[in-house]
Amino acid sequence: MATSLTFDTQFDPETGMPVPVADGLVRVTAPNASPYTFTGTNSFLIGHERLALLDPGPNDDAHLDALLRAIAGRRVEAIVLTHTHRDHSAAASRLSRQLDAPLWFGGAHSLSRPLRRFEHNRLRRSCDWGLVPDRTLSDGESVPAGDLTVRVHATPGHCANHLAYGLGSDLLSGDHVMGWNSTLVAVPDGSMTDYLTSLDKVIGLPYRRYVPAHGAPIADGPSHATALRAHREQRNEQVLAAIREGARTVSAIVGKIYPAQPFMVRRAAAMTIEAHIEHLERSGLLSVSRRPWGTRIAL
Repeated sequence: MATSLTFDTQFDPETGMPVPVADGLVRVTAPNASPYTFTGTNSFLIGHERLALLDPGPNDDAHLDALLRAIAGRRVEAIVLTHTHRDHSAAASRLSRQLDAPLWFGGAHSLSRPLRRFEHNRLRRSCDWGLVPDRTLSDGESVPAGDLTVRVHATPGHCANHLAYGLGSDLLSGDHVMGWNSTLVAVPDGSMTDYLTSLDKVIGLPYRRYVPAHGAPIADGPSHATALRAHREQRNEQVLAAIREGARTVSAIVGKIYPAQPFMVRRAAAMTIEAHIEHLERSGLLSVSRRPWGTRIAL
């Protein structure tokens, strides 16, 4: 497989419109474009006469109206989530009541590891902590999605309860693999070690096209995921090189790897660099000394 990494940033989401993606799969993109959500969250209707709704998205009246128009009176038998970040799940409870449809996902939101003393979860407000599934989905099971069937694949990393869904030859990849950018992995909500393991897993699954929750479908999903894997390994090497050159803090490492990027980019980069540092620490390739007054990193 090719390992060159390219991103598709030319996607036209046709926000609010029902867009056929495959037989029995229709996309409706929410109007919540941002630097973290790209053109907005893609919600999906799965099925024909009977439906499942995947990732209902933000609790936005215009988006909910667009979803209801696309549903067009058909029975929604379940509301299914890839994960419980609020750009995917905030409308779930409201639509569950309105459509009388149960919530199915991978369990209540939880951290990938416990908070350390004095540690702050930067994604705390982005997480849907109170949402509880009516059915907790498990890795490897096949579940009805309207009048179709999807296969559940646990893909932790972006967050602990992230799931992807196989539908025919497509993988509904959520935020785990996207074509417009690499995925944010921010500890302790996410885990770089889990993310890389999940990348290896999806590369080995029998799906060609990946259909993510932000941006356009990825025609050759395994090749793109392989390139993302190589990109993450390159970032690991950059982190180690920065430490060899004398960087001892996260901010110093970010400064060496992203010397000319604007503040918002560097802020997001710092979260991912922290995840890389934890992965490298777990792999025994560096050591981290954590104190209330700061963190020091060494080889």
